[in-house]
Amino acid sequence: MAGWTVGKKVLATALGMGATGGAGLYVALDESVKADLTLHPPKLPWSHKGPIDSFDHASIRRGYQVYKQVCAACHSLKYIPYRHFVDVFMTEDEAKEEAAEVMVRDGPNDIGEMFDRPGKLTDYLPMPFPNSAAAAYANNGAVPPDLSLMVLARHGGEDYLYHLLNGYCDPPEGVELGEGQHFNPYFPGGAIGMAPPLYTDIIEYEDGTPATQSQLAKDVITFLSWTAMPEHDERKKFGMKAMLVLIPFTALCYYKKRQYWSLLKSGKYVY
Repeated sequence: MAGWTVGKKVLATALGMGATGGAGLYVALDESVKADLTLHPPKLPWSHKGPIDSFDHASIRRGYQVYKQVCAACHSLKYIPYRHFVDVFMTEDEAKEEAAEVMVRDGPNDIGEMFDRPGKLTDYLPMPFPNSAAAAYANNGAVPPDLSLMVLARHGGEDYLYHLLNGYCDPPEGVELGEGQHFNPYFPGGAIGMAPPLYTDIIEYEDGTPATQSQLAKDVITFLSWTAMPEHDERKKFGMKAMLVLIPFTALCYYKKRQYWSLLKSGKYVY
């Protein structure tokens, strides 16, 4: 470039700036198109989101019923044992009965053979498929994700999942879906392999609560929030107890600091 004329240098600079600007414009337009295809879920007033609010345990129980009767056919909760149900939304006897409904593969026994036995409190919730290959084969090649930590794994948490469950609609003109896919503007890309899972009165709640679609979604997401954060209520209780200690302790420290430094600040030294 040392031998280039001023005109060539100006032309090269202009071409470089034009290429950079064009690339930036392409990326900006591409991202804006993607943004138009994916909706951002608005925030909802969840009852457990306040600094001193606890989970609605009746909602957790209903949400488990929704998971068991609707979601468990495809989605697992592999990190949740039955013992976690005790004193949260079931009594110990209810949790034992719930676990005993499932046959668990165990062993080997005294002669080296595997056997099936009723579930115990220490067992984890059963997997809907033996492996990921079987899950993909049964779901058009898509493996349903585990839901244990789903609330924490998705941006937007409960809000995203609620709008995802209730956001199915017809695809806009020009959007093509593959076989077995459905359109949901809250799902990245819009095309989701899961069919709309919730409908009004798809199940009947044990406590008589009207099983509207929005109620079903609220309850199952509250349950999934609990599976992701089973320590939620205890953590907030501990925080409140800590504040009861820290606030007066901080006030005492501030008073002692003022008392100590006031002598140094107001004292006079004569030499």
